[in-house]
Amino acid sequence: MSVLDNFDQWKDFLGDRLNAAQDKGLDGNAINEMAYRIGDYLANEVEARNPEERVLAELWKIADEGEQHTIANLMIKLVQGQQ
Repeated sequence: MSVLDNFDQWKDFLGDRLNAAQDKGLDGNAINEMAYRIGDYLANEVEARNPEERVLAELWKIADEGEQHTIANLMIKLVQGQQ
């Protein structure tokens, strides 16, 4: 099973990656930019595998770049709240 199949697993995966980035000393701006790039890649290149991912992909596609950065930042906050 892929981490993309289940939204809770996806959030856990993102949380693990966030912790790893912080442990390596990446600052908030670098992490936010990485989250933005990941979100852009997923929305444009990966087929959503659950309803939550479909909503995020649709929101991403209609958002302007500033709003996309906001979505990425909110995903960071979401996974930080899980830890």
